[in-house]
Amino acid sequence: MAGRFFDEWAIGDTLAHDIRRTVTETDNLLFTTMTHNPQPLHLDIEAAKASEFGQILVNGTFTFSLMVGLSVGDTTLGTLVANLGYDKLVMPKPVFLGDTLRATSEVIGLKESKSRPNAGIVTFLHRCINQRDETVCQCERSALIKKKDA
Repeated sequence: MAGRFFDEWAIGDTLAHDIRRTVTETDNLLFTTMTHNPQPLHLDIEAAKASEFGQILVNGTFTFSLMVGLSVGDTTLGTLVANLGYDKLVMPKPVFLGDTLRATSEVIGLKESKSRPNAGIVTFLHRCINQRDETVCQCERSALIKKKDA
């Protein structure tokens, strides 16, 4: 089990997740069609070429999902009770096909659970960064995590 228990986190803990992912056309196409998103910027190369970006944009919800997924192995794998919410989601830069993305996580909040004495709430600030060191996605994730001796 790679995730940490609630008791093992401290505010300010920061992780640079090892797994990186180059986004492919297939990733974008499958995710966009599986979620029934008809946005031409994700699916229609001619429409995308005519846009201010001049190329296909990767679906932002794919980027968000990938960012969270890249973090799970180091943060909550095997210790998660439930994700409680995602807040302050921003996508300051676009993601294009062929971009290689990585993620970092910082603990910005710790709180005992009022309803579950065997768990606590950890709030992470997740960032997704491209190969140009630009932040392309960021959010706060609150997770209910088991305590070590519970």
